[in-house]
Amino acid sequence: MKAIVLEAPDKPLVWKEVEKPTLTPGEVLVKIKAAALNRRDYWITIGKYAGLKYPTILGSDGAGIVAEIGEGVDGAWLNKEVVIYPGNNWGEHEEFQSKNFKILGLPDDGTFAEYVKTRAEYLYNKPAYLSWEKAAAFPLAGLTAYRALFTKGKAKRGDTVLISGVGGGTCTFALQWAVAAGCKVFVTSGTGEKIDTAIQLGATAGVNYKSKDWAEELYHLAGGFDVIIDSALGAGFAKFPDICNPGARIVFFGGTAGDIPAINGRKIFWKQLQVLGTTMGTQTDFKNMLNFMTEHKIEPVIDEVFPLNEAQKAVDVMDSSSQFGKLVLKAW
Repeated sequence: MKAIVLEAPDKPLVWKEVEKPTLTPGEVLVKIKAAALNRRDYWITIGKYAGLKYPTILGSDGAGIVAEIGEGVDGAWLNKEVVIYPGNNWGEHEEFQSKNFKILGLPDDGTFAEYVKTRAEYLYNKPAYLSWEKAAAFPLAGLTAYRALFTKGKAKRGDTVLISGVGGGTCTFALQWAVAAGCKVFVTSGTGEKIDTAIQLGATAGVNYKSKDWAEELYHLAGGFDVIIDSALGAGFAKFPDICNPGARIVFFGGTAGDIPAINGRKIFWKQLQVLGTTMGTQTDFKNMLNFMTEHKIEPVIDEVFPLNEAQKAVDVMDSSSQFGKLVLKAW
């Protein structure tokens, strides 16, 4: 089969012939119809991710058709249209992942290939209302956003929610989930164009985080937040307690802007705030997300679709952070 292979962090991705995966008991082989990029893939390509190995086939998100099944797998899966849960070995605790938890696409070869293997237990029926491209777009980013907003953030109808740094895949899903759940949603972004797009998707308003008084502007617009979703950390994180309502939850799942800065902890305990970290999500979260999507007929936002063999072009777009929504790779 052919696949997109990362041979070293200083080399571009290459489309080349590789050995087709061999199945062991309990595994399935999925013929990929579409895959999608995540920020994780970008960090791996530049050598800034834990557990790097080369060569490797990237890709955590994928949708396709079950082409082969291993020993012990229910034959009903054969030829089914599926999406893949991108985690592996979450473990017995819903609250946190096990030491053996890993994500498809490193260390195991991922979805940027004609075929990918995974365990049958990680297969879910593709939502019938979604195209292949949209079905491939949501697994990792949508799951991360769902767990952050609902499992950890406990967002509910009527809550006022802030999505910090909208435009990337995960925060765009957080926006879509919150709007569908009946929350009043505000956003921040570094560009007016992304704020305008967020408003078209249902946000009430947004401010540019490059503005000196962005937190004050948000507080004036919203009057305080019940849930804040963040993926950046950095200096701006220190202002979140100021704009929280009593009892609010601040949930974060990334640190692209740096570390947690010095914070006035008195506001956290006096307002009874919760600061919560989260990563990916459980299969329970994944099932709940699929049900939520289907109930509300939510369609992932796709910025651009590339042929699978042109994955490097998609990585270059992600490097510029110009996209709004997901970057998708389509097989033919």
